[in-house]
Order: sequence, then structure tokens, then C-alpha cells
Amino acid sequence: MIDGTLAALAKAAGILGRWTDAFGNSRTVKPDTIRAILAALGLPASTDQQLRGSRSFLKAMTKPVQLPALVTAEVGRAVEIPVIKARPKRYRIECEDGLVIDGAVVTQANGCVALPPVESWGYHRLTLGEQTSTLAVAPRRCFGVADVPNHAPAWGLAAQLYSLRRDGDGGVGDYPALAALARTMARSGADAVVVSPVHAMFSGDPTRYSPYAPSNRLFLNVLHIDVTKLCAQAGVSHDDHAWREMQRCEHLPLIDWPAVTILKLNLMRRAFDAMVERGSMAPDTPDGLAFTEFRRDRGEALERHARFEALQTRIFRADKTRWHWQTWQGGLRDPGSDGVATFARESAHEVAFHAFLQWRAESALAEAQAAAVNTGMRFGLIADLAVGTDSGGSHAWGHQSEILSGLSIGAPPDLLNPLGQGWGLTTFSPHALRREGYAPFIALLRAAMRHGGGVRIDHVLGLERLWLVPPGTTARDGAYLMYPLQDLRRLVALESWRHRALVIGEDLGTVPPGFRALLRNAGILGTRVLWFERHNAGFAPVRKWPAAAVATSSTHDLPTVAGWWAGRDLEWRTRLGLLGEHETAASLEADRAAARAALWQALRKAGVAGGDPPPHDEPTRLLTAVAAFLGATPCALALLPLEDVLGLTEQPNLPGTIDIHPNWRRRLPVTVDMLMDEPDVRSRIHLLSRTRRAA
Repeated sequence: MIDGTLAALAKAAGILGRWTDAFGNSRTVKPDTIRAILAALGLPASTDQQLRGSRSFLKAMTKPVQLPALVTAEVGRAVEIPVIKARPKRYRIECEDGLVIDGAVVTQANGCVALPPVESWGYHRLTLGEQTSTLAVAPRRCFGVADVPNHAPAWGLAAQLYSLRRDGDGGVGDYPALAALARTMARSGADAVVVSPVHAMFSGDPTRYSPYAPSNRLFLNVLHIDVTKLCAQAGVSHDDHAWREMQRCEHLPLIDWPAVTILKLNLMRRAFDAMVERGSMAPDTPDGLAFTEFRRDRGEALERHARFEALQTRIFRADKTRWHWQTWQGGLRDPGSDGVATFARESAHEVAFHAFLQWRAESALAEAQAAAVNTGMRFGLIADLAVGTDSGGSHAWGHQSEILSGLSIGAPPDLLNPLGQGWGLTTFSPHALRREGYAPFIALLRAAMRHGGGVRIDHVLGLERLWLVPPGTTARDGAYLMYPLQDLRRLVALESWRHRALVIGEDLGTVPPGFRALLRNAGILGTRVLWFERHNAGFAPVRKWPAAAVATSSTHDLPTVAGWWAGRDLEWRTRLGLLGEHETAASLEADRAAARAALWQALRKAGVAGGDPPPHDEPTRLLTAVAAFLGATPCALALLPLEDVLGLTEQPNLPGTIDIHPNWRRRLPVTVDMLMDEPDVRSRIHLLSRTRRAA
């Protein structure tokens, strides 16, 4: 009886008790996993009494007596509203453009309220009887390549921002380096630069630097600020120690994140202090007015982030065991407590410093986007939106009622990761999103699209379902939690048009049936990676690649072209014990040998390669052929990662590793201003551009 009740509660809460893995096998979720996820959703289920109480609570939630805070619809299609306790007879819709629509309510057989189609998209005000709500009417699809002048097939580069080199960058890629890269590529005909996530990290802990495990996705990584320019504007000169440290960090092949963080934050703090002392940040000065307006516009979310940065830095510096905000004392775990308010007053200068850094970071990112577009790019920068945040970060602290607590996002075992993945991240609760009228999700989309021409949604499968792993278990022992796909998809389309931004979905892994067709119909470009585009025993012909997708040679989590050809990824996996249950070094190399032959055959059939395959350690001809192959695909956008532009062997990140592989630390071997001086680089870029024009 308990099992049946538990299964019913799980289904009602959106937990899949059974699912199909990437190998076609049906899987059943363990009861303990279901109970852990239910508890995180505020639905305890450890006893009979808890089960009954949670089921009653959930039943009441799913039969609302009030109009939902936000209702989504699509242009030209009838608006359906879930049945509510009141039986209204009239409705009114006040559209953003001033149009007012009045009418009589029609109740359908299923009890839902039906309203006639609305022909203009936007966030409208809906009055239904005595209740009001936001009616978010979305276009049928996202903004796309076909919606801009000269909608020829587009191309661009994918860049890990931290890896870029520029003289004076202090040892890590920065926003001016991104602007310089965008200008250079725009002159070569590129339409976009897809940038690794630039979300806010942890100023108080420089050992946390994975761009996909941020503190807060609403704000930016301040370490990408041009510290030399800021110091010059503040009239602060580098002392001998700081100058030597900058030079040391800039010449390293791998980023020394702790040293870079300490160096840049110290210099930026000196610059801020100097600007405050000389009065240039006073409220009646141009900078002071702009900064005050920025803080007002970003509102409570920025203030909480700035307070968190100041708090965590102070607490963690004093006690290394109190890194996570859940270990803080004196009421500081609650961002709305008197203790936090007192801290903010007493540490107003430090809080203002962290808000100031966000202001400078946003200004610099906006300048990089302007540089891209003004030099001729159709889209410019495309932001990368990470799938979640660290549970110990400022977003989880500042927005606790919105976040899943005690669970990790991940992925079940699949073809790429036979052991599965637990990413140690948290994200929004689907129940909280509905309760809050999707305001947290809308804010996230706006932050991602604010300074760019598009957004790449990492693990876009999360719009429909997320794999959640309870603490103390392996990635195999998780379960899928369903998300309100229709509402989220419509909001993505609406914000896409409001910002005129492309939307790319990273749809790799265990993809639900029909999901890619849904993305295609929604105008979200899927991701097609060379290594996975297989046809029978070989690689898919160039003309078989789908049009509604992005074509790329690789991603940050996969081997580079040169590394794949040389088998460098296999060496790493063998050395670090990352092999699947039935894999051996010999079997992997045998498979790779066959794959190399198949890839070269596909390149030859596409007319972009000839002769015998090149040696494993001489990939120049292969790199050129791959660039031409990507350009010749029918895909709406072709992307070449900078690692493959330069022919680098090592990949940025090796999934399943942290300290045993130099993830997120590799820097490019040349500065961005010297990039096109390399003959092989010029050749690949020009070939990619030429084949795109002919595609």
C-alpha cells in the first residue's frame, strides 16, 4: 500500500518512476531516491502520515482557487486557463500596446476557461472576474537567423573567455580581449562569437572557478574586468610587486586562479577606494549617478549578491569550515534577517565595492557586444547560460524559496559518460517557478540576453526534465523531475523576440522522445557535434545535417579535433580510470582507428579532403577539411571552437574530473591581436567563411 501511495505521490509531483536510458533499457527508480526528491520539493514521504499529508497538500496545489500569477499562451491561439474556484463571467486583457480586449468567458467541458486568441505578443494584464494575472503571449517560435537582413547561413567561433590572451590582462582572459576577438572575426565575415559562461563566481574563494558551477547566473564574473584600465582611470599605479605578479601570471600556460583572483581583486579594491576618496563616485558626479542608477535598476537581487560576496569573504577568511552559507551563524543564513541588514549598514563600503564591480563588468561586456555589432557581426556575442548554480552560492542564499535544496543536477549514464554525472549544482524548483509566476526564470533569461545577440542554453533538456541525484548516492541512483515545458518554452520565445536574440539548445545526452522536434518547431537551434553525427557505421554525409541546428566540431567537454585524431582523450580516460564497465584501452583505440577511417571517408565524400589520411600527430589537413565540412552543412549556424582554429590537442574540460585534470585553466598560445597572423588560422577562417557563403 505504501509503495502504491508513494508511486502516486511521485507521479503527481512530476517524478518519473520509470524511464528509458540512452541504451534503450527501461529503468525503475529506487524508493529512497523518490523520497529524497519529494522531501526537497517540500513533500516528505517517510511515513504513512507524511505520505497522506503530502498528497493532500499537493492535491490542493494542483487545484488552485486563485488565478495563477502568470498564464502563458501563443499568438493566434486560444488562451486556456486552468479551472479555478470562482466562476467568472467576464474577462479583460490590457495589452502592452494599449489595446484593450473585453469579452464573455467560455468554460470548456474540461472545466478550463477559454479565451479567444490574442494577436500581439508581450506581457499583458489579464482580469478574470475579480482576479488579475499576467498573460504572457509568446510568438510561435524564437527569433532566428531568417529574421535578420541578409539571412544567409551564419558562422562564428566558440571561445572560452578565460583562455584568451591580451597584454595587460593580469593572467586571465577579459572583456577587452573578447571585444578584440569579436572585431577581428567580424572583419573576416563572422556573424557571432559563442562565449563560455561569464556568470558571477566566488570572490572569497578563488579555488572555485568552473564557469559552469557559478555562484549566481544573474550577475557577471568580475575577474574579466580590465584591471589596468580601471587603475589608470582611478589614478592608481601598480607597485613593483603587483607588476611582477601580473607579468608572471600573464606568461603562464595554465591560469593560476588563486593568484589571479587575489591580484585583480586587490588592484580593483585600491582603484575603488581611490575613486571614493577623491569624490568621483559621489552621487552628483557622472560616475556616481550612473552607478546609483545601476544599483537601483538591478534592485534587491544585486544588493543580496553584493552582501553575500562581502559576507562570505569575511566569514570564510576567518573560518575555512564555514564556506557554505548554511553553516553561517547569527541569523546570517537568512538574507532578510536583521543580522544581514546590520552587516550591510556596517559594511556599506565593502558591499558597494562588489556592486561597483558588477557595474564595471556589465559596462565592459556591453562594450564588447557593441564592438562586435559595430564591426559588422549580425549577432555578436552569444552568451552561455549554465544549467544551475552552486548550492553554496549567492543565488541559492538570496533566493532560497525558489531553489531545490539537498539535490544535485546531473545526467544518467549515457554514451558519452558511462558512469553518469553528478554536477553538484542546484536550480529552480518547478513548483516554486509556478508559484512565483516564473519571475525567477524570466529574470534569468533577461540577464543572459541583456548584452548579446543570442543565448546558448546549456543542457536545454532541463526545460522538460532534470536528472536529480540525492546526496550520498552515485549518479546512477537519480531520477527525472519534470518541468513545465510548455510555459518555459513560450517564455524563452517571448524573451528571444524582445531581445532579438538567437536561442541555441545544447541537446546532447539522454534526449526524451520528440524533444528535438519540439525544439525545431519552437525555433530553438539544436546542437550537432561532429563526433556524434554518425550514419550507419560511418559519419553522416554533410547534406544530412539538419538545417535547424548549430554545427560544431566539438564542445568544451569533448576532445578537440587534433586531440581526437591523436587519441589524446583516450589517453586521459585510461590514465585516470574513467573507462566504462566493458571498456579497455585496447578496445577504445580499435574503435577510434575505425572512426578515423570513417571520418576521413566522410570528408572525402564531401569534397573537402583528398588523398590518404594524415598521420595522427600531423592534423593540419584534417583541421582544414573539418572547417570546410562544417561550413558546407545546411545548418543555420556553423561554429568552430578556437581550440580547433588553432589546432590545439588538449580539451578545456574533462567531465568526471576536478583536480586530476587542468579543467578551465588552459590559455591560448597566442594573443588575440596576433591570432590572424598565423597562416593556418587565416586559411581555416577564410575557408569556413567561403564555404558558408556557398552553402
